[in-house]
Amino acid sequence: MRKLANTLWGIVLVIIGIILTLNALEITNINIFFDGWWTLLIIIPSAIELIARENKFWSAVWLIIGILLLLACRDILDFDLIWKLTIPVLLILIGINLIFKDKIDRKMEKKNKELKEKGQNLEEYGATFGEIKADFNNQEFNGANINAIFGSVDLDLRKAIISEDKLVKTCAVFGGIEILAPENVNIKVKSIPIFGATSNKTGKKYDEKLPTIYVDSFCMFGGVDIK
Repeated sequence: MRKLANTLWGIVLVIIGIILTLNALEITNINIFFDGWWTLLIIIPSAIELIARENKFWSAVWLIIGILLLLACRDILDFDLIWKLTIPVLLILIGINLIFKDKIDRKMEKKNKELKEKGQNLEEYGATFGEIKADFNNQEFNGANINAIFGSVDLDLRKAIISEDKLVKTCAVFGGIEILAPENVNIKVKSIPIFGATSNKTGKKYDEKLPTIYVDSFCMFGGVDIK
């Protein structure tokens, strides 16, 4: 998913670069700063996240908002009506999301709080405009705090020693985090996505006999993939 998002972003940047080049050579005269151009800063990221990520709810919400604002800027829709409807519609969507969202349950919240109160010594990993690869090969894993800002972090836990529940906190801002999980653990995810997503691809059924890795994730224009 992260590779697809990067590919789509690359296509967008190439198109913009071609347009600017052709305009500079006076071959074309395409005005990219038309009325409401700023709404593309909402529409394009939302569309890419909607295509590339598994968690599509908020991507769809922001895409709709961006399109409505663009139509208002082009005098196709009434701006006053959009502003009046924005708050009540957002409240409805948030309410629906809270009712049906299955990734954040009470058990998850309680366990997450317990792990934080224990003050586990989380391993720190931070990548800013760079890349980090961490491999726990037959080593005990005590949890991790991972930050990827315009960078990427790969955490390989496939051969890690995990005998009890662990907490992994992730923050991806214009970056990507990949977690390779071992077979003998459960995975529970709590995610706050802002033009981003956390994707759990392990497809494992919960087994109360196994320890659980709790992933507390925040994504802004970035993503966390758990495989």
